[in-house]
Amino acid sequence: MANGKRSGRYYITENTAKPGGAPGRKGSGVPPGKEQGKLMRILLIEDDLKTAEFVAKGLAQSGFRTCHATDGLDGLFKARAESFDLAIIDIMLPKLDGFSVIEEIRAARLTLPIIVLSARDSVESKIKGLEKGGDDYLSKPFSFAELLARVQALLRRASSAAEPTTLVVGDLTLDLIARKVTRAGQAVDLQPLEFQLLEYLMRNHGRVVSKTTILEHVWEYNFDTQSNIVEAGIFRLREKVDKPFETKMIHTVRGFGYVLE
Repeated sequence: MANGKRSGRYYITENTAKPGGAPGRKGSGVPPGKEQGKLMRILLIEDDLKTAEFVAKGLAQSGFRTCHATDGLDGLFKARAESFDLAIIDIMLPKLDGFSVIEEIRAARLTLPIIVLSARDSVESKIKGLEKGGDDYLSKPFSFAELLARVQALLRRASSAAEPTTLVVGDLTLDLIARKVTRAGQAVDLQPLEFQLLEYLMRNHGRVVSKTTILEHVWEYNFDTQSNIVEAGIFRLREKVDKPFETKMIHTVRGFGYVLE
C-alpha cells in the first residue's frame, strides 16, 4: 500500500515502485527519461518545496533531468531561456500565477507539453488550465505513479508527431536521415558529435542555449565549470560551418551561451 506524505495543506501519495521500475516506450527497452539517445529535461514550477522535492526525486529515479523554479516569473524565464521536453506547472504560484505562466509560454510559441498541477479540483479550474494551453491537468493529492504515467503519455504523443527529416536555417541544411550537412550547396563534413551539436543549435535556432543545456543534450554531462568541452566543440563547428563563408551563423552571447541564426 502506498504511503501518504503531507505537503502543505494536502497529501501526496508516494510511489512504492522501485526506482526506474516504470516502463519506458513499450517494447523499446528505452528507460522512461531517455528517448532517441538523449536524457529528457523537465521544467518543474512549484513553490511548495516538499512537493517539488517529492516530484524531482521521483523523476530523477526514473531517468529524467529536472530544472526547478519556485515562482512564476523565474519559471517563465527558464522556459524562455532553455530547452525542455515537458513542463509541470502549479497554478498557485507567487509573483506570477500558473495560468499566466502557461499563457505566456504559449504566446512565445513554445510547444512543449504542459501538465497543470493544482489543489483546485473544480471543473472550471480544469477547463481554464487547458484553455490557457495546458495539455493535462492533475489534481492534488496525486501519486507519483500517476504523474509519471501522464508524463510518459505526453512525451510519447509529442515524439509521435511528424518529425522533419531536414532542418533548414538560411543556406544551412541538415539532413537527419542521410546524416549530411550542406551550406550554400557545399558539403560540410562533420564528426558525429559535431553533427549532434549542430542539430541541437538548429533545432533551437534564434534562441540562446546555455553551456549547461548543451552539455546535457549533446554530451549528456552534468555541468562542470572547469570543462571547456562545449567551447572546443563550438570552435570546431565554426571552423567548418562558418569560417569558409562570409556570413557567420554561430554567435556567442557573453554570459549566456550560444545562438545560431
